[in-house]
Amino acid sequence: MPALFSGDGRFTYLCRMPEPEFRMPLGEHLEDLRRRLVFAMLGLLPIVVLAFVFGDDLLAFVLAPATRVLHEQGQGEIQSTGALETFSAYMRISFIAAIVVGSPWLLYQLWRFVAPGLHKHEKRFVYFLLPLSAVLTTTGVVFLFMVVLPLILKFLVEFGTGVANARIATAPLPEGVVLPQIPVLAADPTSPPPGSFWLNEGLQKLRLALPMGDGSVQVRSIDLYKDAGIRQQWRVSDVMSMMLTLILAFAGAFQAPIIVLLLGWAGVIDQKFLRTYRRHAMLVCAVIAAAVMPGDPASMISMMVPLYVLYELGGVLLRLFPVSRVKGAPASPSTPPTPLLGRGEDEDDRP
Repeated sequence: MPALFSGDGRFTYLCRMPEPEFRMPLGEHLEDLRRRLVFAMLGLLPIVVLAFVFGDDLLAFVLAPATRVLHEQGQGEIQSTGALETFSAYMRISFIAAIVVGSPWLLYQLWRFVAPGLHKHEKRFVYFLLPLSAVLTTTGVVFLFMVVLPLILKFLVEFGTGVANARIATAPLPEGVVLPQIPVLAADPTSPPPGSFWLNEGLQKLRLALPMGDGSVQVRSIDLYKDAGIRQQWRVSDVMSMMLTLILAFAGAFQAPIIVLLLGWAGVIDQKFLRTYRRHAMLVCAVIAAAVMPGDPASMISMMVPLYVLYELGGVLLRLFPVSRVKGAPASPSTPPTPLLGRGEDEDDRP
């Protein structure tokens, strides 16, 4: 494999090999790649099967935030309007979950293929960046589900129900008219008699006990909706696409400190640059938040503030972990830090 960095922390030519004993013919490289792909697929197979077994729980977990907000706003539940819509969502979330859970194994096989072509100091960069990326990704997804997602979904539902909402006229009851009353229960009765009906307060549904031909009794439901200008009837596929898009966006946005680190190691930016363009970075974070979020101030601020904090975190990490410290060769105090990019040879590559 070609070397990525030289001994002083610079990129080398991609066609150069680190040491003669590590040179492998193209056929051996392809054979090693094939072997790693086979190992990766074999290791991923049981995870895929396990994901299919728990696919319904995974789908319910992803849809739970939207279902909860719709329920709180009195707009019923998520619907499926196509014959294959639910099945497609089930398969999609199962495959994605299997890849996410199996990503350490996949990365390990990729590392086994790449590692023989790297110097020891080059491996130190990978050991530092991969765990940092995993922590930032997890933090971004948790922050999305715990803070941002409830704000976004609540805004979308309230905005949709508030559009073209007409007032319903009221009038006194005519003389002699008595309204029937339906029992309101916290849960369904254990053995409801045939023909009985009640209001399930927890589900916010009208429940009916219908007699069947075999003598059994089945409970059926009628959804109750809060008055709205536009009734919110969200589809499974639409909610899935929105959720996966937001997860990908936050997982990518939370990689900002790594981008700052790489640019700093490459010599493109430094601490002075970060301080000078701090206001510009805040403006960029505001623009990104306005483009990604629905548009209400709460969700925009909940996105803008973490982005700017991540920008400052990148500067802190760059100050704590300069390139010389990560590659294990502390620089001399009188010598400025060597940028990561550029041409040069290290002692291992010299004849």
